[in-house]
Amino acid sequence: MKGLLTNIINTAEYSSLVKAFDAGCRQQQVFGLTGSQRNLLVAALAENRCPAALVITAGEAEAGQVCDDLSSLLPGVQVEQFPVYELLPYHVLAHGKEVLSGRLRVLESLCNATSTEETIIVVAPVEALMRRLSPPDVFAAKQLKLSVGDRLDPGELARRLVAMGFERVDLVESPGHFSTRGGIVDVFPPTRNMPVRMEFFDDEVDSIRNFEVGSQRSGDKLNQLVIFPAREFVVSEEMWPLGRGAVRAEYRIQQRKLSRAGDPAALRFFEEHFGRLTDMLNDGFYFQGLELFLPYFYPRTVSLFDYLPLAAPVFLYEPGKIREIVHSIQRERAETYSDLLIRGKVLPGQVKGYLEWDEFINGVTSKRAVYFSFMPRQATFIRPQNIINFSAKSMHSFMGRTDMLAGEIKNWRRNGNAVVLLVTGSDRGSHLLDTLRDEKVDVYYISSLDQEVQAGNVVIAHGQLSGGFELVNARLVVITEGEIFGQRKRKRREQQRESGSRLEPFTDLKTGDHVVHVNHGIGRYQGIVPLDIGDIRKEYLLIKYAGEDKLYVPTDQVGMLQKYLGAEADAPKLSKLGGAEWARVKSRVREAVRDIAQDLLKLYAARETVQGYAFGPDTVWQREFEDNFPYEETMDQTKAISDVKRDMESRRTMDRLLCGDVGYGKTEVALRAAFKTVMEGKQVAVLVPTTILAQQHYNTFRERFSRYPVQVEMLSRFRTHREQRQIVLNLKEGRVDIVIGTHRLVQDDIAFKDLGLVVVDEEQRFGVSHKEKLKQMRNTVDVLTLTATPIPRTLHMSLVGVRDTSLLETPPENRFPVQTYVLEEDPVLIREAIRREMNRDGQVYFVHNRVVDLDRVAHWIKSLVPEARIITAHGQMREDELEQIMLDFIDGAYDILVCTTIIESGLDIPNVNTLIVKEANNFGLAQLYQLRGRVGRANRLAYAYLTFRKDRVLNEVAEKRMAAIREFTEFGSGYKIAMRDLEIRGAGNLLGAEQHGHIAAVGFDLYCRLLEEAVQEARGQNVEQLVDTVVELPVEAYIPVDYIPDSNQKVELYRRIASLRVEDDIPELEEELVDRFGDLPSPVLNLLRVARIRVVAGRLKIKSVNRQSGFYRLLFAGSHNLTGERLVAVGERYRHRVKFSYSDNDFEIRFRFREAGRNPDEQLRELERFLQSLAE
Repeated sequence: MKGLLTNIINTAEYSSLVKAFDAGCRQQQVFGLTGSQRNLLVAALAENRCPAALVITAGEAEAGQVCDDLSSLLPGVQVEQFPVYELLPYHVLAHGKEVLSGRLRVLESLCNATSTEETIIVVAPVEALMRRLSPPDVFAAKQLKLSVGDRLDPGELARRLVAMGFERVDLVESPGHFSTRGGIVDVFPPTRNMPVRMEFFDDEVDSIRNFEVGSQRSGDKLNQLVIFPAREFVVSEEMWPLGRGAVRAEYRIQQRKLSRAGDPAALRFFEEHFGRLTDMLNDGFYFQGLELFLPYFYPRTVSLFDYLPLAAPVFLYEPGKIREIVHSIQRERAETYSDLLIRGKVLPGQVKGYLEWDEFINGVTSKRAVYFSFMPRQATFIRPQNIINFSAKSMHSFMGRTDMLAGEIKNWRRNGNAVVLLVTGSDRGSHLLDTLRDEKVDVYYISSLDQEVQAGNVVIAHGQLSGGFELVNARLVVITEGEIFGQRKRKRREQQRESGSRLEPFTDLKTGDHVVHVNHGIGRYQGIVPLDIGDIRKEYLLIKYAGEDKLYVPTDQVGMLQKYLGAEADAPKLSKLGGAEWARVKSRVREAVRDIAQDLLKLYAARETVQGYAFGPDTVWQREFEDNFPYEETMDQTKAISDVKRDMESRRTMDRLLCGDVGYGKTEVALRAAFKTVMEGKQVAVLVPTTILAQQHYNTFRERFSRYPVQVEMLSRFRTHREQRQIVLNLKEGRVDIVIGTHRLVQDDIAFKDLGLVVVDEEQRFGVSHKEKLKQMRNTVDVLTLTATPIPRTLHMSLVGVRDTSLLETPPENRFPVQTYVLEEDPVLIREAIRREMNRDGQVYFVHNRVVDLDRVAHWIKSLVPEARIITAHGQMREDELEQIMLDFIDGAYDILVCTTIIESGLDIPNVNTLIVKEANNFGLAQLYQLRGRVGRANRLAYAYLTFRKDRVLNEVAEKRMAAIREFTEFGSGYKIAMRDLEIRGAGNLLGAEQHGHIAAVGFDLYCRLLEEAVQEARGQNVEQLVDTVVELPVEAYIPVDYIPDSNQKVELYRRIASLRVEDDIPELEEELVDRFGDLPSPVLNLLRVARIRVVAGRLKIKSVNRQSGFYRLLFAGSHNLTGERLVAVGERYRHRVKFSYSDNDFEIRFRFREAGRNPDEQLRELERFLQSLAE
């Protein structure tokens, strides 16, 4: 949309600004512009005038809007948001890294700004700029530049990465991680979208390649790589002694002060906490919280202003408002640090880690600054040398009234204005073009706005801004689709999705975890153990069973093992080796899944025979309704909508399950299905489990259908008896098109004139009788069921052909991630977190999962934040009382909701963006995942504080959980565990609560396998009985510890090798091993060769392959597929070296290998060739 810039560049006001800059004017003031108007001026000033620019806004939401506008106006220019990153002066176990990555990307780009041709524009809310930073020369000096052919010892590279703030791990999954394996170093720079793999030949960089986190496979080759530090705070070697000395000196001074103050608890904490930290400082390595000591290492104030090139302009939006925000932040921080200082929690110098107002404004005035104020009101701290007044008006909304729009366009055109109408899609553009031409407007459509729009011209162009305007000085009118249609289509920023397949979650198997052996039952995994049998070394997985029973599972049989996955809190009973109990349990579960499969198949078959109503294709109105969706559809949404419409347009009645987390777009799919139904004169019933959800759906439906002649009603406790009677009558007579309600909708007095679609939200939360009513409905009308609990893909695939399911897996637009902290509970922290949220007019969830002392906790919070309006809520309240409290909270009557986990699912309150969980160690990971999902629903940064009590002795389960919660702040194994637990919950919801017991009895993976077999049987498909070939050969076939030291990764690879079923997959796995771990050692080559023998033998239905003196013995299953002709051909080829025999229905081949003394490698090759001859 660079063409718009030309219109403003040609104004006298723009020329005045530029001339003043060129004449050395450092401070200028612009009045009269707001929103996208000033973003247009900033884009024009920033382009081609300097390598970098900084825009400062009052808040995060505005910063995001500015970023979007500038990105649209300057395609190809790097526009980055510098987010707020709060460093908490508390004992933090872990925190999320997403925000830090965004800040580091800005610092890196600014360090490179003078050496590249490209422009970077940084947009920052003022709070993000208040943290002091490391000096730019120190930060830039820490960067690491590597090219193919450079010489650097991998060990030295690892040491430098640690000094740069990177964390060494076994498997690189998150930004800031690195790992080393022999001559391979993997590193994930926080400023890159993908991690990088470096392979060394001795100390020479042999190759540099990108790789995918999910598959761990490398891809594109790079010639060179630049790695910047993984932390904002970096320390040069000469600064370590200075910083350590300054901290120790102040530690001693503060220790004496606290001793004289007479508070032994504060002194004890201070000595313990800071004594430990000073010891860590002595080590000279980065540790969590080191940033808090920055003022001791760098006494001179350094901020983002110091990273900007000398000529970079700074644009300050509403300086008066910015000053108020800074002063408010400073007051809060002073109060917090004063309190913490008295209690021995901080050192006095730590508060200097933030800029004072004078330091901030000095940073602004050190650059060429432009201050934007809408009203001509002078801020006292600004001394502008040039003042410019623009005349501009914000655009009003036409709410789809194109006749009104056409009239206004004709007026603007007569007055000599250029008129630009911005749309986000070609369909909308074509539709608008036709409509305006029908209204006799001379208009044309252009796909890109690269040239200036001449005065008097009217164009429709592809583009997007936060708002339209009339810029009088430039004779320019811009109208966005938000004003044209009443809603603005917002681009959905999706997370980058990787193309490679993800590693299976078996990687999180740890010693002590429960596992399921298909034949022997549930045991406890004890690790990988090497055993020497004769001269041959092999590795086994040791499983402990009930009593002292142990089972050594050969690594080629690891496919018989699965990690036990049941409900999170359940500890399964260990099986007894050799007993019949496990066989009985498996048989019982097999019968249960057979019943489910039969029931599902009967329902499916019954629907095939019932003739339902076939809806027609989409109408023009349908397309217009869908265009009003204010986001771009995700691929998942598009597919789900297509699935639903296909179902509706067929004669078969629809019964589709739509699964996706809150915010993933389920409601939009339901809205479109409802619109399609109503357009054909049929009625829609939307059934929800609670009155609050009914109200939220009602509001959504009314808003989306407001421009159409569609009557939407709600039937719930919020309606009087008289209103309910009238709605029931109107339903019967067809005067209501869409009704949204609770279980009231399935009561006997409800009758529809012509019901066409039933939408059920969270069916598992309804009672048995209501579910029975829904079951009856499914035979006559289309039913769309929505659920927010994830359904595992394995289960989804198992049910193909007996249950129609659509999955929404693409995350919602989420510019600001939830900043998650795991830390010790502290009253000052809680007070600060609550006040921060209240100061931005937001609300807080405070979760405490014990009803008995919920009121006591609420009183405690009230003592911390007396000005807060607090209400409590829990599941033991009367339903009407709880609903009223939640509605009051939604309406903003309270600031804090102190509650149990009742908020875990369903509710969507965008104004709540701070979550505090008390004693998070008592919650399950899945619960914490869902609780965290309740915040971050608006266009602002959200915070989640997962607190635990100091010095609390944790039991083993809680200890493990806290360890996982530490990883939970990233998409590592903690996240995977949470998702798996949620999926198991989802499986129970889909298949019925009674299945929870069966899942617990055999574990989730085995349950899914049995269910898939049962579904295949029910559909009359042959369930192929795979032969698990046992190969026992005297060769060293294992993964040496010096090749892959991490036991988790070894188990995962053993599992993948054991699960190979096709020979073509073996070279691919071999390539992956070389890619990830380096050249294959001899035992690994043997392991893959044995795997190839097992794959071919399995295809031939060979039960076992072993070697006896001088020959190989192959024992076949009774179902083998060798023909007489093949056996004759093999016999003739190998003559006396092969013998065939039958005994007790077993078929056996003995194959004599050639002369003794040949090496094992050649003997294995010979066995491979023989098996291939059998398979030809």
